[in-house]
Amino acid sequence: MFFKALTGAMAAAVVATAAFAEDPTLRASVLKFGTVTWELNTIKHHGFDAAHGFDLQVQGVAGGSAAKVAFQGGEADVIVSDWLWVARQRAAGKDYLFIPYSKAVGGVMVPDDSPAQSLSDLSGRKIGIAGGPLDKSWLILRAHAEKTYGIDLKADTKQVFAAPPLIFKSALSGELDGAINFWHFLAKMEASGMRKLVDVADAATDLGLDPDTPLLGYVVKGEMLRDMPDLVKGLAAASRDAKNLLATDDAEWDRLRDKMNAKTDAQFEALKAGFRAGIPAPGPVDEDAAARMLALMIELGGKELMGEAQELPAGTFLQSGS
Repeated sequence: MFFKALTGAMAAAVVATAAFAEDPTLRASVLKFGTVTWELNTIKHHGFDAAHGFDLQVQGVAGGSAAKVAFQGGEADVIVSDWLWVARQRAAGKDYLFIPYSKAVGGVMVPDDSPAQSLSDLSGRKIGIAGGPLDKSWLILRAHAEKTYGIDLKADTKQVFAAPPLIFKSALSGELDGAINFWHFLAKMEASGMRKLVDVADAATDLGLDPDTPLLGYVVKGEMLRDMPDLVKGLAAASRDAKNLLATDDAEWDRLRDKMNAKTDAQFEALKAGFRAGIPAPGPVDEDAAARMLALMIELGGKELMGEAQELPAGTFLQSGS
């Protein structure tokens, strides 16, 4: 009986030790077909998660709202969103923080044979906009048009708001005189024969903003940083490992191609180039530059966009040494 009990105790200890030794799981809830899945797939395929002490599990969802619901309800540990949303949530008392993922932004595309040479030429025309009236790119472009050309794009154009895929299809079919879309749709539109009228990054620069400020990133909860700092920092490190590989290795892109929904070689090359151009530089986020962007968003979108945020909340970004 003694040896049986001893054996049972030893077995329990082995199981407990094995459980303790397992890497913590990190549940990422992201768009099923979003560009972030390319990076997450790279992390998992090459074991960058295990190398940094965690087990990445990706949960695909149909939309950004579903990801936020999962995150806020505790069904996901990390999602991808823009830091302006994180700032709004922090101002409302939610302890969320942002790990930079991409600085890629959209722009305005027009048909290749369009006579338009600037935003002012779209007056009286129909513009398709991915998202809603508070889309950040749309707000920046409106401010740029007013500053540079003295026109009110909202009053002087007819806007059609719709999901990115619908704007993409409508633009290619010639139903729109101009289209504002997310960068990966713009890349495919340009590869399909449309041309870029203005880049949101250029419009932001014109407004005194820094286009190198990463807009999109991984969002985690502050309690995770407090309780499991190595897990949060491991995610940041695994993301950087994947970016370094994707920035330099064309073979890795060949492996990912069937996940990229690229219909042609031109679209594939444009998506690869666009992703690479959006990789933010390593190092801390310039919080002064972020504060300037936040101030502009408050001015343009007010409480409807930014809630109670009046300035950049402390702790919004995971910085070196955080």
